[in-house]
Amino acid sequence: MIEIVLLNYLKEVLSVDVFMEIPPNPPETYVRIEKTGSGEEEHINMATFALQSYADSMYEAALLNREVIEKMKNMITLDEIFKVKLNSDYNFTDPSTKKYRYQCIFDITY
Repeated sequence: MIEIVLLNYLKEVLSVDVFMEIPPNPPETYVRIEKTGSGEEEHINMATFALQSYADSMYEAALLNREVIEKMKNMITLDEIFKVKLNSDYNFTDPSTKKYRYQCIFDITY
């Protein structure tokens, strides 16, 4: 499952905790993975992921977002991955929790 490959990879290379769901008592700084879509063409699988970087300030969230982007570029070194492409990234502060976050969207071919 590509979700598990991505989760294990990010847990290994990032400086913060990584989750697929927001835990009941999350740390101050962490990354959340959310699969937003997938498809297949000629037996080649593709998936789109939103990677949300949470932090106590917008600046820290932006820095963590940059770290995520840089580490995601290196995901291409995994045997299971054929292509990793940054789709977009932007401020995505959560108005319901008042928690600062940035979000980057990646397309992964595997």
